[in-house]
Amino acid sequence: MKTFDVQSIEIQAPAGKCFELLRIYGRPGNLPHWTSAFRAVSGSGARMETPHGTVDVELKVAADRERGAIDWTIIFPDGAAAQAFSRVISFGDHAIYSFVPTTPPVPVEQLEGALEQQSLTLKEELVRLRRILEQ
Repeated sequence: MKTFDVQSIEIQAPAGKCFELLRIYGRPGNLPHWTSAFRAVSGSGARMETPHGTVDVELKVAADRERGAIDWTIIFPDGAAAQAFSRVISFGDHAIYSFVPTTPPVPVEQLEGALEQQSLTLKEELVRLRRILEQ
């Protein structure tokens, strides 16, 4: 069973600009601008909508400009956590943004297909994010 996914997208903007905008758009309050799962956000909390229902989660974001890293930890009410790791890579005068979500903490019977669905959604989200970053 696959426990992670790796996706990337090329962005026609300098890596430094992409990182700064991603640092801003990666904050919990800005995630609804480009993600599908996060609906209502308040402080470090968010309402997350999934195919299996709605849940209130805590979001932690760690950004490291030197490494080009912006990583998220999503903490569920039962204390289980999911993580997503992302990097902005300089590639000439533009950037490559890679995103690695891990398997969400759902019951074993729901795991099959959970990451696949998350991956399909992520493809659409990265296209939305590219439009924002290239403006």
